[in-house]
Amino acid sequence: MQTTANTQKPRRERPKPVKLTDAAAARIRDIMTEAGGKYQGVRVGVTNGGCAGMAYTMDYAEEVKPLDEVVEDKGVKIFIEPKAILFLIGTEMDFKVDKLSSTFVFNNPNQTSACGCGESVQLTPASDPAGADAH
Repeated sequence: MQTTANTQKPRRERPKPVKLTDAAAARIRDIMTEAGGKYQGVRVGVTNGGCAGMAYTMDYAEEVKPLDEVVEDKGVKIFIEPKAILFLIGTEMDFKVDKLSSTFVFNNPNQTSACGCGESVQLTPASDPAGADAH
């Protein structure tokens, strides 16, 4: 009788739905340092509203919620709300500083338009590469 070893291929790491630029990671690290360990990271999401239909949200994350997607990039943690994940797949989060403001910027391939003031956006959910329905 011949036996074969049950060998499995190593699992490939899943791509991160959101990536951070060095500037965004540095700013989040600064914010977390200033908070003195009170928060685990930042929570990112989307909400309905504004003239274009949706707006990005960011808040401190004190804890991981049961359905959060946790992304660790460049030494910081981002918690993505479950409602937002399909809208944020492929997004690069940046931090920009200019003469009059400093802000986080979402470079999102799923964004189809934005309002003139820049406060709200129109987003289309990313398609499921496996072809399965996401509900």
